[in-house]
Amino acid sequence: MSKIKLSKSLVKDLCKLALKEDLYPSGDITSNLLDNNSSKKVKLISNQKGIIGGLEFARQTFNLLDKRIKFITKKKEGSLVNKGSVIAIIEGKIKNILIGERVALNFLSHISGIATKTNQFVNKVQKGTKVCCTRKTIPNLRVIQKYAVKLGGGTNHRFNLSDEFLIKDNHIAASKNFQEIIKKAIKSKKGKKITVEVDNLYQFKKINGLKFDRVLFDNMNLKNLKIGVKLAKKLYETEASGGINLINVKKISATGVDRVSIGSITHSIQGMDLKLEI
Repeated sequence: MSKIKLSKSLVKDLCKLALKEDLYPSGDITSNLLDNNSSKKVKLISNQKGIIGGLEFARQTFNLLDKRIKFITKKKEGSLVNKGSVIAIIEGKIKNILIGERVALNFLSHISGIATKTNQFVNKVQKGTKVCCTRKTIPNLRVIQKYAVKLGGGTNHRFNLSDEFLIKDNHIAASKNFQEIIKKAIKSKKGKKITVEVDNLYQFKKINGLKFDRVLFDNMNLKNLKIGVKLAKKLYETEASGGINLINVKKISATGVDRVSIGSITHSIQGMDLKLEI
């Protein structure tokens, strides 16, 4: 599996793009009305409890605008913060701080939102069940979103289509022979993992015993999921997906499934509520 890497150069490049988007073509015409030499101390505050993430994005945003701005962190990346917590102190020319405010908060809010939601799922499942994200991510922001999942205690599923074989329902529907497509993957796996998605126990029984790595039970009820997990024991790693939420994830985890994959922790996330306060 591809490793998630958030180097300083990558963070810097993403912040440059975000600032360019926000400032084209004439800059911040409102903040330009302010006194160019006025300096202030600003607090970055959380309006809710959650996992904070993306601090380096905020630091780089302000640094790109004005290298003299000080970004002093009061909380560690990935730490649990409470409502009203001071996350960081930002000192410097207020005009430049306000120019970068929204870009910095957007990164922080999105990354923290994903980390917080992921952590809520992690705290619901039983020990031994991994909470996984999917490829249902915002195009070109996948590396950030998968980083946020890890920050919240989750596990990254494959990063892209080259990472592993994932034979899904449409691959099966497009093939005349269900078993044959799996056998082709086995022959050409070259160290890649093979996951096969099944919708029902009949499908699984037809392929049970073939030498793939993981079986993905999609949208199965609890009764059949429990049977499937038992049948797969010792042969395959097991995964459940489809309609998993904070209400049902505990019961799904209780079936003994090894992993739960949840698209909503990246594709439908609510950003964490943060603010800058002078």
